[in-house]
Amino acid sequence: MLIRAALVEQAGGPFVVRDVEMASPAAGEILVRIEAAGICHTDLALRGRWPAARLPMVFGHEGAGAVEAVGDGVPAVVVGDRVCLSFRSCGECGECRGGRPAYCLRSLVNTQGVSGVLRSGAGPVFSGFFGQSSFATHAMAYVSNTVTIPADFPAVLAAPLGCGVQTGAGTILNVLDPAPGDRVIIFGAGGVGLSALLAALTRSCEVIVVEPQPARRDLALSLGAADAVAPGAELPSAHHAVDTTGRPDVITQAVGALRRRGTLALVGMGGTTSFDIMTVMAGGLNIRGVIEGDAVPADFLPHLIELQRAGRFPVEKLITTYPFADIEQAAQDTLTGKTVKPVLTFD
Repeated sequence: MLIRAALVEQAGGPFVVRDVEMASPAAGEILVRIEAAGICHTDLALRGRWPAARLPMVFGHEGAGAVEAVGDGVPAVVVGDRVCLSFRSCGECGECRGGRPAYCLRSLVNTQGVSGVLRSGAGPVFSGFFGQSSFATHAMAYVSNTVTIPADFPAVLAAPLGCGVQTGAGTILNVLDPAPGDRVIIFGAGGVGLSALLAALTRSCEVIVVEPQPARRDLALSLGAADAVAPGAELPSAHHAVDTTGRPDVITQAVGALRRRGTLALVGMGGTTSFDIMTVMAGGLNIRGVIEGDAVPADFLPHLIELQRAGRFPVEKLITTYPFADIEQAAQDTLTGKTVKPVLTFD
């Protein structure tokens, strides 16, 4: 079948929307007609350094839409089901069997893309990013990363739940698990950081946000943050901290802001960092890397939908929509900080 997809044809190049041919779903595959797709910083970071041997590539890993066809051996969904797509996991390794699919031992394979599903006039197109490649009118997904959602829940709200929102909210609810009244400091007020803020507020925490952009500090305050300050400001000691930046200087500040036996969750993509070991030891501090909020999507995404419908998790306040044709503009607005959480919409 002929579909439209946003291709990255050279590392660091723009998204270019083209017609491509898509194969029918094979055994275990689920064909989803995409209604909305969130743009995550991971898409933008990886398109800049994607290997030439695996180009052109279709990115996108926050898709939502309706099931259009299923391959053999797919009992979980039927044609017409509305679904949210998340990260793929193998279901067979020790981490998956232990209920920790975010740490699947085949996660690299599930992320790097496959050949054979899509083809353009110039040859094969790589897809299967996080088991979906949802920057397209249709995506091929799998049972492990396809979550059924209520038929009346808007795809624009469902799409970003699959990664960025899940990462921020899950870091709070699944990993840090704060008690009411705990102080949480969140470094970075992008989609992940503000999702963490919304989640912490459901636990009645006192939340301080550290963010360089004044508009995003204002947004954090409007969402319920107790304070929003610029980097370098003096901070009170906190029970928990979340770093979404991956910046060594910010991580050092986060460690210094923790009270004894406090916990720092690292969720931002970054390089090498260092901190004083004695500070960590003497304070009994915990430093915890987190992928996808430690979530099991089939369980966690419905919980987030329940919170949103109850008015306790207003993720809609983070979202700006763009037509699919304007994907490159949406990407640039994300990189400049103009947009917190861009979501592409499809006719």
